[in-house]
Amino acid sequence: MSVSTAAAARTTCHDIAGPLPVLGRDVTVPLVTGGEVAYAALDYAASAPALQRVWDDVAAYAPYYGSVHRGAGYLSQLSTDLFENARRTVAEFLDCRPDDQLVFTRSTTDSLNLLAAALPADCQVFVFETEHHASLLPWKDARVTYLDAPRTPRQAVATLESALAGRDPQGPALVCVTGASNVTGELWPVRELAAAAHAHGARIVLDAAQLAPHHPVSVRDLDVDWVAFSGHKLYAPFGSGVLAGRADWLRTAEPYLAGGGASRKVTRRQDGGVDVEWHESAARHEAGSPNVIGAYSIASACKALTEAGFGTLVAREQYLVEKVRTGLAEVPEVRILSLFGDDAPRVGVISFVVDGWNSSHFAAALSAEYGIGVRDGLFCAHPLVRTLLGSDPQSQGECGAPEAAPGEKSLNAIRVSFGAGTPDEHVDRFVTAVRELVSEGAKWRYRTEDGRCVPAV
Repeated sequence: MSVSTAAAARTTCHDIAGPLPVLGRDVTVPLVTGGEVAYAALDYAASAPALQRVWDDVAAYAPYYGSVHRGAGYLSQLSTDLFENARRTVAEFLDCRPDDQLVFTRSTTDSLNLLAAALPADCQVFVFETEHHASLLPWKDARVTYLDAPRTPRQAVATLESALAGRDPQGPALVCVTGASNVTGELWPVRELAAAAHAHGARIVLDAAQLAPHHPVSVRDLDVDWVAFSGHKLYAPFGSGVLAGRADWLRTAEPYLAGGGASRKVTRRQDGGVDVEWHESAARHEAGSPNVIGAYSIASACKALTEAGFGTLVAREQYLVEKVRTGLAEVPEVRILSLFGDDAPRVGVISFVVDGWNSSHFAAALSAEYGIGVRDGLFCAHPLVRTLLGSDPQSQGECGAPEAAPGEKSLNAIRVSFGAGTPDEHVDRFVTAVRELVSEGAKWRYRTEDGRCVPAV
């Protein structure tokens, strides 16, 4: 495994900015070996901690909480303004086109299922097997073509072009692609894939769940038709997400949810039924009372990241990426998973396996003995992780993976992920812990309980 010395030289400077303040930075957790330690949250790819700035903004708004849209009272009007201003702030963050729509949803998964429900009849969807399940699975009612995992960015573009060249040119088509892999952290050639899609008359939606927290995302510059992401990966609390992009398919589709807010006019018919006139704006797909705090928290996070400067944030994250990759490269038993190779640009998401260890056992030991939170398993990207692991042998260790039957080879990996709120100490502790566990073994015994590897008592 090689790490670019030129890249390492770029990020050993002493003027790297410090981490942004996040909730939980002072939380301590007990160790099975005794004592407590500050918790090292290195599972950002699942859910990043909320920025302190976001929490403070939400707390300041909370006393003024009120119903939105159509309320005559002062707090209702204030909350409505807050909600719609949040929509404009997020649209600016994404550099949306003037006629784009931005719909607030529950998550990336919700956003992509909304878009799937809005596809025109007989739409064909093209999606790589490397996608997170949120972008791999929603297209069940469309004609889906699953594309094999590419091994270079250039091959990704060529694979898509070949598939699109064979499609029915008269029908609608959609390409779904991730911006940054939730397994390997590698950046995908989004702009080139968008160009290929448009050259063949198809549209493209970008799953930016792992990209938006780490890099600026410009709908116009990338030339994507839609973008989806989640608040809980963008340093905002749970329960909010965004789908932004072309309005036409959304405007003509049946509302994602039927109910108040989505309807402009409802009248009774003489036969006893009802006629409904639906909104054509984003409200069409936002039925019910919206998650105002969720929308506001996403907008607050967008402002905080913009003000911090993505140039500064990216530089610091790459410094941490290289520190982790260099540290893991010094442990021969560790193999980092990658589609595009060591030199591929990536965000702070790194998955790996350790010879002689089941990944569930290794992750449990990191938590129980070092106070480090990582993720193990297949990361809701089963086809990709299975492709990357192939038939490489892994020891069952003391704990097996939940999906492995007795005697079956366990296929799972360990993922460490970090971002704008990660202190250097957490990364240093992680690298040290990996070295010690590999060279000295676990200090505690572990067992499987309810499908999870836990310390034995």
